[in-house]
Amino acid sequence: ISACLVGSEMCIRDRTYFTPMVWSGYILFVDALVFRIKGASLIVTRPKEFLLMLPLSFLFWEIFEFFNLYIQNWHYVGLPHELPLRWLGYAWAFATIWPAILETAEALEASGRIAKQKTRPLKLTRGHLSLSFAFGASCLILPLVASPALAKYLAAPVWLGFIFLLDPLNYWMGNKSLFADLEKGNPRTLYSLLISGMICGLLWEFWNYWSGAKWHYTVPILGHVKIFEMPVLGYLGFPPFAVECYVMYHFVRNVFSKKANS
Repeated sequence: ISACLVGSEMCIRDRTYFTPMVWSGYILFVDALVFRIKGASLIVTRPKEFLLMLPLSFLFWEIFEFFNLYIQNWHYVGLPHELPLRWLGYAWAFATIWPAILETAEALEASGRIAKQKTRPLKLTRGHLSLSFAFGASCLILPLVASPALAKYLAAPVWLGFIFLLDPLNYWMGNKSLFADLEKGNPRTLYSLLISGMICGLLWEFWNYWSGAKWHYTVPILGHVKIFEMPVLGYLGFPPFAVECYVMYHFVRNVFSKKANS
């Protein structure tokens, strides 16, 4: 216990928990902004959903940590030696990912310009959705079966796979789905997520740069050309990652709502 107490004091002093601390503040700030715009927000009016989102965010990110065992595109440095303190940092940091992305997207979607956006309705058939599902499955299987030399180049399929795999399922379950929105000529959620991903991505890398415990990247293409800790090409992954966050979260919600209603 005394070792953990000493370790926690050192962690505070050397900015070990800087990233989750600033993201916690950011989430509170954006939630207040959403409440001011809409009169309702995740934390203020849907606190149970917010509390559920925290462990889900941790579990969802662990899926990407699993894929990183194959693509090996990032690793962590400056972590506490004491396992309880290290896992506190993991849990706290990973729990902020989904709330940050989805809160930012909600704030953007409520803004005047995005709220007015419309597109031509997308004509979808069962064949289109089946093709999307197969493509998403292929994206996620490929890094797992590729050779180690090839797998490190396959981050892009990981950042796309869950979108195309799960959103057709969301559509078929009849609840929130980006395909269903586009079928109605409503691109607002998609636009908000893409912009949210870029905003949060820039903030992640900016704050990561100053943190004591941080992640470093080993990206094989232009890995030496960086903005903060992130190679420039890596920023292209943040917008689709935000879309994945939305699709994965609503897939779980759709599944549990179906079970509750059955």
